Amino acid sequence: MHIPDGFLSTGTWVSTWLISIGGISYCLKKTTQILKDRMIPLMGVMSAFIFAGQMLNFPVIGGTSGHLLGGVLASVLLGPYAAAVVLTCVLTVQCLIFQDGGLTALGANILNMSLIATIGGYFIYKAIAKIGGKKKGIIPAVFVAAWFSVVLSAISCAIELAISGTSPLKIVLAVMAGVHALIGIGEGIITSLVIGFVQKVRPDLIYTLEKN
Repeated sequence: MHIPDGFLSTGTWVSTWLISIGGISYCLKKTTQILKDRMIPLMGVMSAFIFAGQMLNFPVIGGTSGHLLGGVLASVLLGPYAAAVVLTCVLTVQCLIFQDGGLTALGANILNMSLIATIGGYFIYKAIAKIGGKKKGIIPAVFVAAWFSVVLSAISCAIELAISGTSPLKIVLAVMAGVHALIGIGEGIITSLVIGFVQKVRPDLIYTLEKN
């Protein structure tokens, strides 16, 4: 999912950088408006948890592997905007220190995983949870939203690669969407287990739907 340097055309990586800068700037503004004392340590804990989760890969098929994305997990606990900031910090550290994803492609990676997966996944979760009920509907909503967050991020990545001429859309889209549809199941299970545990022991930590 992390795009390395050299895979995106200049026009694509510049455009995704500009979109990501605008998007994260908006998220920072929204986060400062809703930031509470309890959220500050929780943001730190989530950053560490997601960073560690993304370092642990699990096999899928054909030698490919996946890792926890964590966008929906963070957004359910912190809200979509603070979660996007957390994911951006994680991706930036991974890029600059561990060379996981290229510097020129960092804007695209932030767009795909911090904005599309995290914020998009949150609003999918929010819609489903409201239909199912605030308590009983949360876990099914979390699973579905987590799965969609991975697949939507993969689709966005495939489109960027296709626009850049790296691979034809029909090929890269089928591969990315197909593999990450399987990875998304693991994402949904892990996210559901964590949120289910939090819901039992500290339900006050779950970002309530009325806040946004």
